[in-house]
Amino acid sequence: MRSGDEASTTPGTSPAVSVVMTALEESRYLGDAVASVFAQDYDGPLELVVAVGPSKDNTEELAQQLAARYGDRMRVHKNPTGRTPAGLNIAIAGTDPTTSIIVRTDGHANLPPDYVRTAVELLTSTGAANVGGMMVPDGHTPFEQAVARGMSERIGLGSASFHVGGEAGPALTVYLGVFRRDVLARLGGFNETFTRAQDWELNYRIRELGELVYFDPRLQVHYRPRPNVRGLSKQFRGSGAWRWQIIRTYPGTASLRYLAAPAAVLGIAASVLAAVAGAASQSVPVLVGSAVLPAGYLLVVTAGAALTRRGLSAKASALYPGVLVAMHMSWGSGFLTAAAKDAWSALRAPARRRSVPATNPRADRIA
Repeated sequence: MRSGDEASTTPGTSPAVSVVMTALEESRYLGDAVASVFAQDYDGPLELVVAVGPSKDNTEELAQQLAARYGDRMRVHKNPTGRTPAGLNIAIAGTDPTTSIIVRTDGHANLPPDYVRTAVELLTSTGAANVGGMMVPDGHTPFEQAVARGMSERIGLGSASFHVGGEAGPALTVYLGVFRRDVLARLGGFNETFTRAQDWELNYRIRELGELVYFDPRLQVHYRPRPNVRGLSKQFRGSGAWRWQIIRTYPGTASLRYLAAPAAVLGIAASVLAAVAGAASQSVPVLVGSAVLPAGYLLVVTAGAALTRRGLSAKASALYPGVLVAMHMSWGSGFLTAAAKDAWSALRAPARRRSVPATNPRADRIA
């Protein structure tokens, strides 16, 4: 493992840091996200590079206005595809190549004032290649508050430390990340074939190098949840689909935690088919049996929501069980749909290679 000498400091100095951000239709949140970067209490040089995707709102115009306000400390680049990993690589390529540390954030996130300082200290003290902490959803409306609670509890998103917290130490992945530039250069940056889960995939490759990914719960980044069912479902369907791509590419990463939601979707779908068959045949035992699994699932969700709804308003509390169901069903259906598409493609073209190459067309620009 590397000692982290690239991120080391000499007395009275702090290493130069480049913050990279992607933004796509973020005009509602971008101003606050950028302000949080320049409100850091870090005493070393700091710059921000934003890669803006093609947006229907005025995100790009706002980004240019913010860049004019902050002068040479902020630059804006176009991200033609709008894809997050491509935008991150464009932003990294646009940073000052002499900076030794890359801090990732996004147009939805607000960094606490001590975030960069704490992260740089951790890189130095642990020798890690990447350090990060928790995604703290900050809901304003009752629906967003219900989503925030679901994203912070095991009943919602499982046991990942960057969602539910935990002790500081080595981790499989962390939220966003603060990286040593030399490690990103060795790996060629983010894998642009992964529209989602690109952070998990990159951290997997970091660990495969024998490097350390380090979690510290003090690094808490506030994030605004999706404001409605449609946005939440779309987000979770995409997350489930790309988790399948991760497992397809790296089969050893499969675990029960990732298979729980797809299993629930399959079980409930089978129960619905059984209920239809029972109704057609007027079979009471089949109808009763078909209700067992859905009823059991709803009982678990209702009990889990009751145990974890502390502090929620009455309206947010009422929405909470439905939000959990939307999260589970959307994630599971996204996973299964992606798996089914791959299976169909494999049947049609059995000789076709199914792996996703961990390559990046901008690898030579990351260094």
